[in-house]
Amino acid sequence: MAQTQALTQEDRADYARDGFLAIDQVTTPAEVEALRAIYDRLFEEPGLVPDADRFELVGDPDQAPQLPQVTNPERYAPELLATQAFASAQEIARSLLGDEAVSAGMHAIRKPAGSSAETPWHQDEAYWDPAMDHHALSIWIPLQPVDQANGCMQFIPGSHRSGITAHELVNPNAHGLRLTEEPDQEAVVVCALPAGGATVHDSKTVHYTGPNRSAEPRRALIIAFSAP
Repeated sequence: MAQTQALTQEDRADYARDGFLAIDQVTTPAEVEALRAIYDRLFEEPGLVPDADRFELVGDPDQAPQLPQVTNPERYAPELLATQAFASAQEIARSLLGDEAVSAGMHAIRKPAGSSAETPWHQDEAYWDPAMDHHALSIWIPLQPVDQANGCMQFIPGSHRSGITAHELVNPNAHGLRLTEEPDQEAVVVCALPAGGATVHDSKTVHYTGPNRSAEPRRALIIAFSAP
């Protein structure tokens, strides 16, 4: 298995300052193709993933999916844990969180072709127990090239230093949260990436992805890590 390029001291300083990083490659083109096949099977094979691990982030679960999510995909495709993508993600997480960092699970979000659905501005930690002091990050890996046309990641630099702000449900019948007040759009950093690249963001960093105006689904595999 090829080795991922180690983060530099400058990378770590950028992450500490901004709350996110963009990385050009964490896996190979060949593995991206294999991951796409696994990924699509998780969403499309009847009965493979139970309802308990399927969520609609923004739409009504009783209607056509707008932004479907599969949580814990490694339970149903354990080969995901043996990939270069996972090994690279683990190395990155340990470089940023320390050697005690461990996997906190995966999830997959598939934005349908031609979808107007946004993943609204939010902080991951808004979903979690506020009584805990979280030390965590997520590594977001696109399985096709991504830009603003199909829903790449966008961030507010430095927002991880301001604590968790107020959120509300996007839809009373859905799972997703959004900030009650949208951030200053002039501060937004857009992270276009090649297939098999990655963004890394702190659990407190404000982030967003826009609609997918392309002719194919936008596939993103997210791997989370945490430390004590």
